[in-house]
Amino acid sequence: MHIEAGVVQGTKMLLSYGTGVAVAGMGAKLALEHIKESGALSLLLKTVISTLLVFVFFEVFPHYPIGVSEVHLILGTTLLLVFGVAPAMMGLALGLLIQGVTVAQFDLPQYGINVTTLLASMVILNYATEKIVPKGTAYKDISYTQMLKMSLVWEGAIVGWVAFWAFYGQGFGAENIQNIFSFGSAYMLVVLVEPLIDLAILSLVKAYYKDKSTSNSCSIFFNRRLTNCEA
Repeated sequence: MHIEAGVVQGTKMLLSYGTGVAVAGMGAKLALEHIKESGALSLLLKTVISTLLVFVFFEVFPHYPIGVSEVHLILGTTLLLVFGVAPAMMGLALGLLIQGVTVAQFDLPQYGINVTTLLASMVILNYATEKIVPKGTAYKDISYTQMLKMSLVWEGAIVGWVAFWAFYGQGFGAENIQNIFSFGSAYMLVVLVEPLIDLAILSLVKAYYKDKSTSNSCSIFFNRRLTNCEA
């Protein structure tokens, strides 16, 4: 989902600054809500874990440039379900920033673009999850079909935002359309693989909580909605 350098240039970059600030504002609002619900320490710990995982997703998991962007395996659905939307958004933003500062300085000028793609997609996923999963249902109890729908929403949002930035930056010329098509086609592999990983993680959560004797007290490290735990 990393837009290649030069795809968006000049004054067009101003839009990315605006959208970056907007999604950061959404994240800050959700972070305050998380603090009210679970406390500042919980937000901090979940964010640290999410950030480390995101850095691993970007740098350790397979990734390769194609077309207008790079294809990454980013388990956004799992981050949302396990840690909550605010820690997931903060982890994505910080993980992306750390990657840019430490190993991919050439990506820093596109930070506003890339952070918008990630955080806006997470907001879309969170909204879709509220529609897909009935209120009061613990995430560990959702069906595989529901999990698959959420994974596909996440992937679709990422691809959609990348396409938007590419069309915005380079227009609708034949070469640009071909590059976007190449990226979208390559991303189909992620669309097929990532939901399977999300489903596997859900299976592990289900297996862990299958034992009725498992405590239902909240863990400071995980999203309360994961088990509908009691504070």
